[in-house]
This record gives sequence, structure tokens and C-alpha cells, in this order.
Amino acid sequence: MSYFQYRDGVLHAEGVALPDIAAEVGAPTYVYSASAIEDNYHAYADAFAGRDVAIHFALKANGALAVVSLLAGLGAGADIVSLGELRRALKVGMTPDKIVFSGVGKTRDELTAAVSAGIAQINIESAPELDALDQVARKLGKRQPIAIRVNPDVDAHTHEKISTGKRGDKFGVPYDEIASLYRRAANLQGVEPVGLAVHIGSQLTDLAPYRAAYGRLAELVRALRASGLVIKTLDLGGGIGVQYNDETPPSLTDYATIVQETLGDLGCHLAIEPGRSIVASAGILLSQVIYRKAGGEADILILDSGMNDLMRPSLYGAYHPILPVNEAMRDATLTPVDVVGPVCETGDIFARGRLLPPIAADELVAIGVAGAYGASMSSTYNARPLAAEILVRGGRFDIIRHRQTIEALFADERVPDWLKPPKRKIA
Repeated sequence: MSYFQYRDGVLHAEGVALPDIAAEVGAPTYVYSASAIEDNYHAYADAFAGRDVAIHFALKANGALAVVSLLAGLGAGADIVSLGELRRALKVGMTPDKIVFSGVGKTRDELTAAVSAGIAQINIESAPELDALDQVARKLGKRQPIAIRVNPDVDAHTHEKISTGKRGDKFGVPYDEIASLYRRAANLQGVEPVGLAVHIGSQLTDLAPYRAAYGRLAELVRALRASGLVIKTLDLGGGIGVQYNDETPPSLTDYATIVQETLGDLGCHLAIEPGRSIVASAGILLSQVIYRKAGGEADILILDSGMNDLMRPSLYGAYHPILPVNEAMRDATLTPVDVVGPVCETGDIFARGRLLPPIAADELVAIGVAGAYGASMSSTYNARPLAAEILVRGGRFDIIRHRQTIEALFADERVPDWLKPPKRKIA
């Protein structure tokens, strides 16, 4: 079910008309549906009901405190990749025993904070990281539960920039090196190896790579156990893909079936780390057209939002639906339009030759499926303030992040005294 629909010719987020948000908050603004987030989370919970499976929301997809708080209230844990995300999870009251720390480049300061907080698990991605964590934990007088992340050398058939499970990707430990590293970890005083982790990429719409990766994981578990090592937990990585354009995501029921068929007989506690599929469809980027200008092969719509607000199209060539906030007439003629932002980069393009109804300057548009990796990847490039963020429930909306002021952009900057121009003497 979509929570962004036209009512009486105007696009709404749940029960709130988007022009009402624009009138009060302005644009560009991210708008999230609380009900959509809840429904997406419950879809996972229902698919794995009755099984020993924990759901850890990947904060990198959307770390807004209100969003994380909403999910924590539903029972979700957190998958984090930085100290900042750890602080965000703890800030909203998420208990440390529901937090898992992933990522290839955890610093000693981050490891110290994570161990001190008593988080459930740290996913180890290299031998040097294992040694660093062991030293940190021993210094703190603790023994930290860990999983070792496996690189299963499985092609997820997704975009090369979000592939994480093939040989040569920077993530995880090669499959044939896991046994020796796990055995070494078992002999260290500062860590307690409890399981394995795997994550083969994002935006998977085909379940075959999951079946392959989980099958290899099961083989590894049996081999490690046969050598006398203990495996109690398996972290299975992100969830299923979402529909941006013409993709057909698999059902969560089918995904859960593959998990059961490949790993269900191992008696392990399982964890999954969905991010995109929880929040992507729950958010839009509300934008206003600054100008419409004649182009070469197509007119150009210049929006007030740019690649600094939503960089996925520029970074990945990603598709996002674009809708006029005021519904077009049924017989409106669709013409190809280039939809671009104001950033001083040729690559600041949301869509080329997109077939759209007539949209004029000052009109509002909604860039859809923008709740994941939108605000969380945004920047202040071109000295552009960060967009506001709104959370909608029913007929009300609340500002969960105010639009950044221009003054805030440089509030922490300082000009050294020796750069300040000297005062001129007056003759």
C-alpha cells in the first residue's frame, strides 16, 4: 500500500496535503510516512514470526532520530557502522543488547565506545581488526561477542557500487580464510566468537544469490562445528530490494522460506539487517520548480533540490519516480523533460528525457521512494543548507529536523588572525 496518493487532485502523505507542508516548512523537504515505516517493519516481523530471528534496522539508510525511535518502539534493533550511529541508537533509548556493529574501518575509539556500551555483537571484517578489538576489550577488562563476516564470493547481480559479497570487494574475510581466523579468535582473551555474518549487497530483487550465499554459509557452519568450534548466531545482512521503477521485488514470505530451507536446521539465532526496504517507500523529497527552460532535445525543469539533497541519481544513475503534486489531467500530453538541480555540476540530474505532464515554474513535485539513502547521504555542497525533514502520521505532521540555516553552515569555522586584513593607517 502506498501512503502517498492523490486526493481531490492533490498529492498527500497519509492525510496531509503536500502543499500544506510546503507552505509551512518550504522546500526542499523530506517527508516520511510513519504508517509506511510501521507496515514495512511489520512485514518482516510477520514473515519470520515464530522463529528465532531478530530484525536490526540499518541506520545508514535513514538515521533520523525520529525514524530510529519509531522503529525501536516497534522492537527493532540497530545495525550500525560508525560511532555516530551508535550514539544515535543509544540516544533514542535502544538497548545495547540490540545493537550490532558492522563496517570495514572501525577505529579504536569506535571499538572502545562499542565495547564500553556493551553492545550485542561486533562483526569482524579482517585479521587486523580482530587484533585491535582484542586489545581494546582486554584493556577494558571485557570479552566482546563477535561474528566474523564472510565474503562468500557470490555475485548479487546488483549495481557494482553496492556489491559487497564478491571476491575483490572490500567487505568481509575470504571464505577459505574463515576457519583459521575463527580458530585464532577462539583463543583470544578479549573476544568471544559466537557466529558468522554475511552481507552480499543491496537492492536484490532476485533471491537466487541469497540461496547461494546462505548455502555456502551453512556449509561453513557445519565445517567449523565439526572442528570443535562454537557457532551460535548468524547475521544474514540486508533485506530484499524495493521498487523504484519496473523492478519486481520478491515477497518476504519467499525470502523467509529460503532462510528456513538453507539455515533452519542449524539451531542458530538469526539476525537480518534491512534498511532500504523499511524506509525507501516511506519517504519522498518535496521540491519546487525554480525555472522551466527550453533545452536541446527536451525542456529542462530546474528544481530547488539538487544532488546534495539526493545524490543517488548522480552517484548510481538511480531511477526515482517524479510526480507533480497537483495531479495532471487524464488527457494531459506527456513530453520528455530533463529534471535537474541547481548545483554547479553537470551530473546534477534527477532524470533525462522523463515523460511528464506539463509542469511549470513554482509548481511542486515529489521525488518518490526517497526515504532511504536520501537525507542520510546529503551534503552542504555549494554551501547549500541541509533540507528539512518531516514525519507524518494520519492528518498531522511534525518537523523532525529543521532546515539548516546558512549561518549554521559556517558557525564552527574560524579565520586565523594572520589571515585577517591589517588595519590601514590613516594619513
